[in-house]
Amino acid sequence: MSQKSTTPLLDKVQIPADLRKLDVGNLRQLADELRSEVISAVSVTGGHLGAGLGVVELTTAIHYVFNTPEDRLIWDVGHQCYPHKILTGRRDRIRTIRTGGGLSGFTKRSESEYDPFGAAHSSTSISAALGFAVANKMRGLPGKAIAVIGDGAMSAGMAYEAMNNAEAAGNRLVVILNDNDMSIAPPVGGLSGYLARLVSSSEYLGIRKFASKLTAKLSRRLHGATARAEEYARGMAMGGTLFEELGFYYVGPIDGHNLDQLIPVLENVRDNAEGPVLIHCVTQKGKGYAPAEAAADKYHGVAKFDVISGQQDKGPGGGPPAYQNVFGETLAKLADSDPRICAITAAMPSGTGVDKFAAAHPARSFDVGIAEQHGVTFAAGLAAQGMRPFCAIYSTFLQRAYDQVVHDVAIQNLPVRFAIDRAGLVGADGSTHAGSFDVTYLATLPNMVVMSPSDEAELVHMTYTAAQYDDGPIAFRYPRGNGIGAVLPEIPMKLEIGKGRIVRQGKKIAILSLGTRLAEALKAADVLDAKGLSTSVADLRFVKPLDDELIRHLIATHEVILTVEEGAVGGLGAHVLTLASDLGLTDIGLKIRTMRLPDIFQDQDNPQKQYDEAGLNAPQIVDTALKALRHNSAGVEEAGVRA
Repeated sequence: MSQKSTTPLLDKVQIPADLRKLDVGNLRQLADELRSEVISAVSVTGGHLGAGLGVVELTTAIHYVFNTPEDRLIWDVGHQCYPHKILTGRRDRIRTIRTGGGLSGFTKRSESEYDPFGAAHSSTSISAALGFAVANKMRGLPGKAIAVIGDGAMSAGMAYEAMNNAEAAGNRLVVILNDNDMSIAPPVGGLSGYLARLVSSSEYLGIRKFASKLTAKLSRRLHGATARAEEYARGMAMGGTLFEELGFYYVGPIDGHNLDQLIPVLENVRDNAEGPVLIHCVTQKGKGYAPAEAAADKYHGVAKFDVISGQQDKGPGGGPPAYQNVFGETLAKLADSDPRICAITAAMPSGTGVDKFAAAHPARSFDVGIAEQHGVTFAAGLAAQGMRPFCAIYSTFLQRAYDQVVHDVAIQNLPVRFAIDRAGLVGADGSTHAGSFDVTYLATLPNMVVMSPSDEAELVHMTYTAAQYDDGPIAFRYPRGNGIGAVLPEIPMKLEIGKGRIVRQGKKIAILSLGTRLAEALKAADVLDAKGLSTSVADLRFVKPLDDELIRHLIATHEVILTVEEGAVGGLGAHVLTLASDLGLTDIGLKIRTMRLPDIFQDQDNPQKQYDEAGLNAPQIVDTALKALRHNSAGVEEAGVRA
């Protein structure tokens, strides 16, 4: 006898068109089933949980009311899109999320027509939705654009830049503010829900237009007073004055888990001519799953877990510390004796290790929100006034502040320290969070010092070196995840700027490594030595300035030079090649090969597989060295060398 399904309504919904066939009275049950399915799926895969649980009802209501995919639904960041994926034809693959060949953990255009715009970084949704809405307007197409943006994303200036231009879209643009930590509105109840339905209704809008026309015929003073009175009343009741000033018709706040409030408000907004509209929904992150509701982070990102207990499977404990924690704890210790040290993060205190610093030195720790541009220039001001600021920002997030790095820091040669986390490949987070470009975009700048530790002990030294460096900007990049188990030094060492080190001495092949690929370079050297090919390994530490003396020595004393780095073209390899070219060394038959990340955006996968695909593990290093040795001008293998 077959087991009865626990999700009978959800089983009937393959795409939103199926959802719209249901009676509105069945949506509560469907939402409950959808929430259970999200919890079940993420318990198997790990990933983002809390944000998705908070938008189950909102996701259900949007797809029920609007004609997706003709109406374009754009999720900000995208980590809350798991319920959306289940309702849009991807339920059968939801347990592949964030795995190799599986669904992305974010929205992705190539994955579904229901993902009109890919996003994994914050605060892009309103700008993109405005583009869709205006394009439809210019082409005479009927579709609307709906942007769902979280209140955290509203801390970024880009959201307000978009809203400032949104009037051009008229009623084709709907912005839904998913306020999930009560940062804007007080708790909502029946009265505010009633007011939201009222002010979004055609009857209210009709009365409002009529009253506006009537008072316009009266004196200018009375007309202005009436408008101000309405604005004051709506602003006091619902906090919408700011959004009205930006050209939006504000509706809310409403309970984002109450379908009896959500459905009529969305229907009113869908059908009325007033716009653009901002709907303020208050939701609870982690809603409906007790362990998430009770957790401080609301289970924002989780490992695989037991559904009953909520206990996460985080693997064996007691291993090497995470790089970001090594940085945070080191910086906190340095700040004990240096009152000029301060730390800045952009909405990622735990992800960058700044939470460790903040616990010890709260008055010198600053979380600027999702505002990297401001954070970098704020740091520049601190540096100009004699402080020693550290900007701890993910590699891909720092990209948003590149102009500030150039204009406000590098040109003025201000000693801002950049601690760049998530440098290199990032496994399940995929291409959107892979720090592939920071070496290239920083090492091209005059005045900038760029270094990269090969392990967590080196990170301690580089954090101290950066703290002591006051001659200009300095950056150090390090990967996601745990170290290799290196012994952390009790007393950090101040590194000589632009100087690397030989970690293994050989005679025939020289591997020049930058960063944490050093371990694979040493494995490759073992294999090459076993083949009778004596191999040197250098940890360059710095890509700018380069250790010219060390590189010239290795070139002069070895037959083949390999550079190995976890970054895109334009990084270490390009700088070494430029040095060799400038010195005329390429004119005398220098055999040099640069190993770097491929010129693609690599999808999520197991990190080992990602490095294999990139060609940056020991076997690929060995293969590259052997091919370089075999090659000569006649294309003939050199005697005694076989792969």
